[in-house]
Amino acid sequence: MPNLLLLEDDLSLIDGLTYSLNQNGFTVDAARTVAQARERLDGPARYDLLLLDVTLPDGSGFAVCEAVRRRDAGIPILFLTASDEEVSIIRGLDAGGDDYLTKPFRLGELCSRIRALLRRSGRAAAAPGSLASGPVRIDLAASRVFLHGMPLEVTGMEYRLLCLFLQNAGLTLPRQRIMDVLWDGSGDFVDDNTLSVYIRRLREKIEPDPSRPVYLVTVRGFGYQWRRDAP
Repeated sequence: MPNLLLLEDDLSLIDGLTYSLNQNGFTVDAARTVAQARERLDGPARYDLLLLDVTLPDGSGFAVCEAVRRRDAGIPILFLTASDEEVSIIRGLDAGGDDYLTKPFRLGELCSRIRALLRRSGRAAAAPGSLASGPVRIDLAASRVFLHGMPLEVTGMEYRLLCLFLQNAGLTLPRQRIMDVLWDGSGDFVDDNTLSVYIRRLREKIEPDPSRPVYLVTVRGFGYQWRRDAP
């Protein structure tokens, strides 16, 4: 899996991003200060991409970026910051950053930008061989779905939905986030009603009783969750 260095001083954001990025196929090493980031960059770990906050207790992510660029011109660097002022964006790009994402941001967009930067840099790692949870297993290399060990016919959108849910098993995914991820780069329009139709069709194919789902459950007022501990 691609190994990311996250430079961020907000502990709650570190915890949330680390968990979510792990679920999306990335490993994350976190640093809360510029000094910690420099120690990790000087250590034996090899990073495939850097996620840098701008304002840190002991300095700036810009300085870390400039130091990295003096010895590694190829590693992708993505700035995560609360500042969307043009001068900050220009400063980050001039320092050697490849992209810039302003907080708050959607996780789907962050993961898409990370993957795009990894592809362009040639550092993209091979995807994991499979995803599995409950009765469902997904062979990612062959893009095939199995239910209780038997092949399951699904549409392209249903396949992408299943991948998203199994990658985030145990997490509640808001409807808007699901639609954002499905829309990203696909060219297919997904609105709220369309998503409800896909959810219903998936349940009809996977759930023992689609009217009482135990795997793909609704979290009222929030969205949907794939239950890892379903009976």
